[in-house]
Amino acid sequence: GALALKSVPKKMIVIGAGYIGLEMGSVYARLGSEVTVIEYADRVVPALDTEIATHFQKQLQKQGLKFHFKTKVTAGKRNNNQAELTIEPRDGGQSTTVTADVCLIATGRRPFTDKLNAQAIGVQIDKQGRIAINELFQTHVKNVFAIGDVVAGPMLAHKAEEEGVACVEMIAGHDAHINYNTIPGVIYTHPEVAAVGKTEEQLKAESIQYTKGVFPFMANSRARANLDYEGLVKILSDKQTNKILGIHIIGPNAGEMIAEGVLGMEYGASAEDIGRVCHAHPTLSEAFKEACLAAHSKACLLYTSDAADDLLCVDLGGRRIIKKKK
Repeated sequence: GALALKSVPKKMIVIGAGYIGLEMGSVYARLGSEVTVIEYADRVVPALDTEIATHFQKQLQKQGLKFHFKTKVTAGKRNNNQAELTIEPRDGGQSTTVTADVCLIATGRRPFTDKLNAQAIGVQIDKQGRIAINELFQTHVKNVFAIGDVVAGPMLAHKAEEEGVACVEMIAGHDAHINYNTIPGVIYTHPEVAAVGKTEEQLKAESIQYTKGVFPFMANSRARANLDYEGLVKILSDKQTNKILGIHIIGPNAGEMIAEGVLGMEYGASAEDIGRVCHAHPTLSEAFKEACLAAHSKACLLYTSDAADDLLCVDLGGRRIIKKKK
């Protein structure tokens, strides 16, 4: 795999613009590889909130990654010690050939259950290769339980860990609880991306009225002092109750910062609840506080943006404006 390469390839093709493809592709781009990403969808990480994904894609392009969206791979072979792929537009069109020293296939993962022979003892496996379980993680065989990547849900180590603890607690006769709506996802690139809960697109599709609060790291003193201020924090809250429905972060320390939001969502916090908590200064987490205040319409700074790289911050008294153009 990509972690076992003995040298940095001059050119790398990545098939799939998801978590793993972008993590590995961005690493090799920073090491000096010319990285081209081929993606069937029309943008990076289709499950991401669109505003965050747009900003993320622009940052990756600044780092030198090249993208072919709405593109499918129709053939691949080894030719003179090079990977040669035939690609074409997914909606029809002329095929072309691209070559590289290395091709990384990152089109998703599947449960590795083929060789378990679990069905021989009565354990049922669905069409996706996942083991069927009930709410107690119990399979169709009473004394056989399953958790993690071999069952339904996101293939995340922390999700599997929580399921393991809950499963053992239930076996021991105790009460246990997992809220699958508060399982965070993190993309370990630079900048990092972290998210939990609903995206803005999901809320619109479900006809849920919401309020959005956004705060850019450009206006955060710690981020500016660190010279690492690309990105923003985005809070989505219920318009009537102000309960937090979704949190989306791109920027420094996003993977750590998301934990505060997960804790708040787990206990049903409103954006105001977190916004009124004192956050140390100067810290990156102040951006989280300000985004929550913005979702509650009490922000010290307001943020608007027509393009991901443009920002405008104005305090409620109208005394200060921070504007960044491309």
